[in-house]
Amino acid sequence: MLNVLVNAYAVSPNWGSEQGMGWNWATALARYCHVDVITEGQWKDEIEAAVAMLPQAPNITFHYLPVTDRVRRMCWNQGDWRFYYHYERWQRRALDKAREIMAARRIDVVHQLNMIGFREPGYLWKLPDVPFVWGPVGGMELMPMAYLRGAPARQRLFNMLKNTINRYQYRHSARVRAAVRRADALISAVKGVSDVFRQVYGRDSVLINETGVGASDIAREPRAGGPLRVVWVGKFDFRKQLPLALRAVAATGLKDIELHVCGTASPAVVDEMHRMAECGGVAAQCVWHGNVPHDRILSLMAQSDIMLFTSIMEATSTVVLEAISVGLPVLCFNTCGFGPIVKDFAGITVELSDPDRSVQDFAAALLRVHADRSLLDDISARIAASRGSLTYDAKARAAVELYKQITKTIE
Repeated sequence: MLNVLVNAYAVSPNWGSEQGMGWNWATALARYCHVDVITEGQWKDEIEAAVAMLPQAPNITFHYLPVTDRVRRMCWNQGDWRFYYHYERWQRRALDKAREIMAARRIDVVHQLNMIGFREPGYLWKLPDVPFVWGPVGGMELMPMAYLRGAPARQRLFNMLKNTINRYQYRHSARVRAAVRRADALISAVKGVSDVFRQVYGRDSVLINETGVGASDIAREPRAGGPLRVVWVGKFDFRKQLPLALRAVAATGLKDIELHVCGTASPAVVDEMHRMAECGGVAAQCVWHGNVPHDRILSLMAQSDIMLFTSIMEATSTVVLEAISVGLPVLCFNTCGFGPIVKDFAGITVELSDPDRSVQDFAAALLRVHADRSLLDDISARIAASRGSLTYDAKARAAVELYKQITKTIE
């Protein structure tokens, strides 16, 4: 059995996002190899309680390097650039811990797992004489600027600056270059990252999305009639593009479409979204659920006909995979990590263009499935047949095959 050392800053068995990704990858890998995980440890008690319940518990050991509550608050406050200073220092500590672990036992592979953003590749690549894997890597894709038309000047300037910084950093960051050059294998979270690895660094990578489909006891039930129930889930921030969903429902001209909106924002932004629904003439068709617990989200998805996911900038998106887990068809852009999955078997995609064209494309798709509900049932059947390829277990098996290739292990 291979011994793998995993660097995963964020790990929790009871959260989604990066924390859930770290937990699910690490525990899935432990079914096939022994895994030492270096993590920050904010959820140490939860981790230890959950590990004790796993059949593969003997194959996984967690090593904790906690930070202060102040640094944790910076981490939670997305956009607080001060966190990167402390995160880089934590990665140096992780390198020291890795050396300590390797002095105590044989390690066959070191794997920089999360957080997935490309800006911080850690320092495991400095370890000599042991194969190094980095990924899934995300964050290299750029904001499509056409969707900033009409946005406040501050929003446009922020995203233009972010695109410029992203492009500069993935081309010129010395540590990113060193990690890519040193890596025996690279894993891309989305196709856009694999394109950058190939075009900028001349390196091929394996495409494995960072999030996976979990087990669900809830399943969508086909509905022959009644209003078309559309669910939208996410924060009311610019990337999620809730206004596109409101405008698309209005553009159909149909009054028997219900738009169930799950999520929230500041009171000012919530009021703005409500006013937009009023101006578009669809206020009576909108059901505003606010923040909804995870199990309730899955139930609402199972009671819906389709999920309208209007985000223009994501990695793979947990909510899309949650929809897939219950067999709910998805209507979204063909972009980022979720687009190719949905286009392949899980729903309907439209191409990125500009806001006005996108509204018409989404509206046309809604009109099509409204007129023929059997299209949705066909998609649900395809999801049921194919979603096994998106489980964390499938991702772990793909990673283990990668480990075997670079270590030339034959079993």
